[in-house]
Amino acid sequence: MFLLFFPKEEKEVSKMDEKRFIFISYIEIAKYLKGKDEIALKNTIDDMISQCSEFGFTDIILQVRSFSDAIYYSDIYPSSSMIVAKEGDKLPFDILEYFIKKSHENNLKLHAWINPYRIRSNLSKEEITDKNPAFKYLNTNKVEESDKGIFYNPADSEIRNLIISGVEEILDNYDVDGIHYDDYFYPSKTIDLENYQEELLKRENLTIDEYRLENTTKLIEKTYEVVKKKDKNILFGISPEGNIDNNYTSNYIDTKKFAGNSGYVDYLMPQIYFGFFNSIKPFYETVKEWNSYIKTDTVKLIPALAFYKVGEEDLYAKDGQYEWIEYNNIIAREVLASRPLSNYQGFAIFRYDSIFNDNLTSYAFKEKENLKKILK
Repeated sequence: MFLLFFPKEEKEVSKMDEKRFIFISYIEIAKYLKGKDEIALKNTIDDMISQCSEFGFTDIILQVRSFSDAIYYSDIYPSSSMIVAKEGDKLPFDILEYFIKKSHENNLKLHAWINPYRIRSNLSKEEITDKNPAFKYLNTNKVEESDKGIFYNPADSEIRNLIISGVEEILDNYDVDGIHYDDYFYPSKTIDLENYQEELLKRENLTIDEYRLENTTKLIEKTYEVVKKKDKNILFGISPEGNIDNNYTSNYIDTKKFAGNSGYVDYLMPQIYFGFFNSIKPFYETVKEWNSYIKTDTVKLIPALAFYKVGEEDLYAKDGQYEWIEYNNIIAREVLASRPLSNYQGFAIFRYDSIFNDNLTSYAFKEKENLKKILK
């Protein structure tokens, strides 16, 4: 048995006002766009946007910089190998500009999704061209190589300025509706140790956790500032891990501060990628927890939901291991469960290919149809 209806906290957000986001990641960009000529590329983008619009989505979160690169014309970052044959090759046209144009024609808003610190998800430095700002930082403490890949150092002020400059470049040149950061914040527990030792000479009682939270807070606060300076109607938000404890112990994101105060984000989009029967973080309890942290009207809650899990075993969910196989309306029920929450403004689906793949499984097809029913 499972709950279909949930106790109401406040009047539900009108379906007309509900924001419905869809993530288009570098995985989709590489799968659907790479290697095509201009006509085929534009036709594919047209189809992707049409599908999003027709289904009922209102906002696209497009990953424009995933590996210290760009799918747009940039004087700071090289062209992305997710589009071109190799990093730095000439783009066939400005992918971001075209996505914005076609999104707006279809009454969709377009948010530029940036991965601030990731340079590579492997250790292949040979692919990093001298056009990449990371190139000059290799073999310095501004960059670290680890088992997760190659990352910029969040503790370095020069790196923060680089990231902010990239945001400003997008804001100055493109009519985006938002800037979005994902959950890849602190890459490791060793990347900033030299910086921390230097800071201890000034503040001897500063803990390493406090130091790391300060570093990411500086980036978030500055990003919000430059976004609002450009246009107060442009949104800035982040997608932290759904497990809020991990944000403090692993990613060093002060999500409670961002939720409880203005001046940091317009929305929080926690990745609540859990089913209702997840033994560790059951969905309903988790989304209510996130809602409770928001103490200001300037911050909204937009839970991100795991369509990619549909039809799959959830190996870390314990009692909920087979939930995504046994039920075909989990995503719809998660939206219904979230709508009455006092700070809810909408939901996000991760990710495009999970819901619009031409070869959807029967599980995904039924889940998609059940979600569509509650959007009408």
